[in-house]
Amino acid sequence: MDESLRINQEIGDRIRETRIARKMSQQELAAKANISLPHISDIEHGKQAMKLITFIRIIEALQVSADSILRADVPAVNQLYQNEFGEIIGDCTPAEIESLKKILVQVKETMRTAPQKE
Repeated sequence: MDESLRINQEIGDRIRETRIARKMSQQELAAKANISLPHISDIEHGKQAMKLITFIRIIEALQVSADSILRADVPAVNQLYQNEFGEIIGDCTPAEIESLKKILVQVKETMRTAPQKE
């Protein structure tokens, strides 16, 4: 696979994952970012590269940092994820935290043993 196509797909995947995590539909994202719905769909599926202004509109609509979409493997981004996990469990009881920890361990094991997509 061409590297630029792979990168477009990875960025599109991160945009889609972020949108879903924020409980937004593609239509809502399109409206907030002032971008057509088909264009959002093409971006999320890696079918189309974005202009910088389009990217800026999307990250502003999602209220997310650019680095979390562009470079998910950068240490600073990993710290952002750790902070987000801290916020998620911040109001949990100890029993809830223990349950979430067990779930995460199982998910992590499954992810690492599942066949990787190319």
